[in-house]
Amino acid sequence: MSGQHVLVVDDEPGVRETLGLTLRKNGYEVSLASTGEEAIDILRAVPVKVVLSDLRMPGMGGEALLDRIIAEWPEVTVILMSAYGSEEDAIDYIKKGAYDYLSKPIMRLSDVVLLLRKAEERERLKAENRALRKALGKEVGFANFVGRSAAMQRVFDTIRKIAEYKTTVLITGESGTGKELVARALHEQSGRQNAGFVAVNCGAIPEHLLESELFGHRRGAFTDASRDKKGLFEEADRGTIFLDEIGELPLGLQVKLLRALQEEQIRRVGDNHDRQLDVRVVAATVRDLGADVQTGRFREDLYYRLNVFGVHLPPLRERLDDIPALVEHFVERVNHRLGRSIQRVEPEALKLLVAYSWPGNVRELENTVEHAAVLCDGDEISVRDLPARFQGTAPEAPTVKEDGDLSIKKATRRIERDLIARALGRTGGNRTNAAKLLEISHRALLYKIKEYDLGGG
Repeated sequence: MSGQHVLVVDDEPGVRETLGLTLRKNGYEVSLASTGEEAIDILRAVPVKVVLSDLRMPGMGGEALLDRIIAEWPEVTVILMSAYGSEEDAIDYIKKGAYDYLSKPIMRLSDVVLLLRKAEERERLKAENRALRKALGKEVGFANFVGRSAAMQRVFDTIRKIAEYKTTVLITGESGTGKELVARALHEQSGRQNAGFVAVNCGAIPEHLLESELFGHRRGAFTDASRDKKGLFEEADRGTIFLDEIGELPLGLQVKLLRALQEEQIRRVGDNHDRQLDVRVVAATVRDLGADVQTGRFREDLYYRLNVFGVHLPPLRERLDDIPALVEHFVERVNHRLGRSIQRVEPEALKLLVAYSWPGNVRELENTVEHAAVLCDGDEISVRDLPARFQGTAPEAPTVKEDGDLSIKKATRRIERDLIARALGRTGGNRTNAAKLLEISHRALLYKIKEYDLGGG
């Protein structure tokens, strides 16, 4: 192969010369250094691609050299060698940024050549990925999103068009599709990006505290009000407030929210005057608010005031062609957060991920990748690293019945009912814990238990 330039750093002349000779025979250009300081001088003068360095040397050792290379030449691949390290040491060095670790004495020099070939292949794939991302441009992602599907491109285009306007936006979609990411993208793409972004889950705050949380209160307004308190709307002044699970807002507070939207004013609990605010409101829900309007559960005037612009996020099962890019994105995130160095997902594992129905959507995919990354022993995620449900050892995920009915809405309801029933069974009927498993609010779970006649009111 390859013509790549390799720098061998070792204070033992015999090791240096032997490695240099072997690498030159296999087509590499080679420089030799006896100290870390000498290696730095060579790196400044020569386009080195790989550094093969001993750990223990007089002066600057291999670990210090690794730190310097990462700081100044991050594109250079570093392989460390030592006769004294343990497996734990090797893992630590790899977490710090080394590509690999070799134990000395090196019994087979062909292993060094093989390792360099693997490192070359990794760099080639990384370069191809960078080029592909650059070529695809907006097709790969936007803001904090990853997605090249037509459905996600429509979402990106909508965000670009409406971000600058103060008008309210209602984001709809199943749990785990990324509704808060849309809200943040709207904020960050607007002129409000330097002001606050305040997110509040309307289904997670007890009803008797929600008004105070949203609008604030005056001292003495109720028993525990020992001081004046700003509400979340005031915290978001000149910025954006994101009202997640807006469908869980009690009817009494719906009236006050409508007034805040129409008048651009709020009144703290116990106060006698209004406060003028400049807040952009973005709301989100998993519920069908149009149906809730028909049943009287949600105010019609508030619904239309919120839904000036609507953004619908498709479930992951409707954008399966986005899964490979999402998997790569989550692998990179896990590598950074957990100090892993996973390079790829084997094709068979990726096929299983693409074929899965993803009832928990993108959030479930991210959790699955993290699960696999933690279990992965090497630098490639394989089928055995995936959760049991991908390997035929767990009950199959709910699927559409073979009854000829192709209604997505009906199938989704069947899947949702089945998942809730399973969560209640797994938690012994504990609704709080079931809500956590399902990643919905306790209040939303109670509503769905009643809706699906699963034994609650």
